[in-house]
Amino acid sequence: MTDQDTRYEAVCSRDARFDGEFFFAVETTGIYCRPSCPAVTPKRHNVRFFATAAAAQGSGFRACRRCRPDAVPGSADWNVRADVVGRAMRLIGDGVVDREGVTGLADRLGYSARQVQRQLTAEVGAGPVALARAQRAHTARVLLQTTGLPVTEIAFASGFASVRQFNDTVRAVYAATPTALRTAVRASRRTATPSAGIPLRLAHRGPYHAGAVFDLLGREAVAGVEEVSGPAGRRTYRRTLRLPYGTGIVAVDERPGDPGRATAVHPGGWLDARLHLTDPRDLTTAVQRLRRLFDLDADPYAVDERLGADPRLAPLVAARPGLRAPGAADPEEYAVRALVGRTEAERLVRAHGKTLDAPCGTLTHLFPEPAVLAEPETETEPETESEHGSRSGPGSGGPLGALAAALADGTVRLDPGVDRDDAQAALFALPGLDARTIAAIRARALGDPDVAPPGADVPDTWRPWRTYALHHLRAAEER
Repeated sequence: MTDQDTRYEAVCSRDARFDGEFFFAVETTGIYCRPSCPAVTPKRHNVRFFATAAAAQGSGFRACRRCRPDAVPGSADWNVRADVVGRAMRLIGDGVVDREGVTGLADRLGYSARQVQRQLTAEVGAGPVALARAQRAHTARVLLQTTGLPVTEIAFASGFASVRQFNDTVRAVYAATPTALRTAVRASRRTATPSAGIPLRLAHRGPYHAGAVFDLLGREAVAGVEEVSGPAGRRTYRRTLRLPYGTGIVAVDERPGDPGRATAVHPGGWLDARLHLTDPRDLTTAVQRLRRLFDLDADPYAVDERLGADPRLAPLVAARPGLRAPGAADPEEYAVRALVGRTEAERLVRAHGKTLDAPCGTLTHLFPEPAVLAEPETETEPETESEHGSRSGPGSGGPLGALAAALADGTVRLDPGVDRDDAQAALFALPGLDARTIAAIRARALGDPDVAPPGADVPDTWRPWRTYALHHLRAAEER
């Protein structure tokens, strides 16, 4: 939606389909909101529209305490788009600016810092520093209201360079001090401790067909790194995470109920999650990786409208509204798993995975890093066949060794900001990776919503959602 009058109509109808796609601010109150905010609708001449929360904050507006616009799902555009703005938004979401600065962001994108600043400001109304600042403020609010960590620890865990910067930002964004934000929430809700973890609600827009996602994760689960437990409808997915500052264990619950219950005027809902982090500075990155894994920033309305118009897919879409196309919590890990298959992946975990300092039930290891897999193995193992048809030997030789070495030295990049076509070309240059394996990596590790594997019957009329169409076909076959 680009027309401001049409956006205002969405605000008047409290249309949750556009939560995260744009924000509106009210000049008379100095507050910005999500389109579905339940407050009294402001008069049109008092309303301004922004592409991002950071742009609203940069114009002096503070977040609404009623609708909490900073907690909405991200814009689906940033996951779909392959241009520099889309790639930059994915990297900022992954915490790159906090860890590497604007220069590091620009280097990853292959542009100058000035070009990145100019393009982001023109497109979303805020530069990388402002976007990262808005994200830090949201992380700080989550930690303040869900954990008992000291305020000074939260300041640095959120990515702020100083306590003063932290205090000033929280006051500007939420019109409250950090202490006031914390005391506004009952102490009983601040349950996070090193042993209990950080409780989170991972929001999504529209209907969410969780059953198919948990089915897929259960079939793929690699012992020692992942597990899915519980009865259908109330399952819990748990896995280990390798993060920039430490490690983590996450648990995400399947929400029972009718996935079609969401409507245009009510938010879609959320998945309950709990994060155990060895370093709270990893919170933002861990959340973004979970959002990609569970495809929580997708726009199911746009996907279902396009695919539902096709006679072949219409009954499948009607049966599974809001079907998602899961991504990967760790793109490099997924690339290795796509090549070697589940059985060999489990052997690699046992042989080369790092043992957790504090194992949790069946979760005992981190998946081995590419640099470790690129090293020669001390004993010869038989070749294994991947689930996508490639054959791979372990160690520094064979397709696995070539892939691991390329991931380790950066010849192949699969981070959120990489150009998907460049990554695909680099994968094709490696020995032993066939087109189906590379298509799987592109769809899952790179989050491309429009992948058609070789030989698949996917007409161009399903663009730009062919990845989703294939998930519908597979879900129907598995009934």
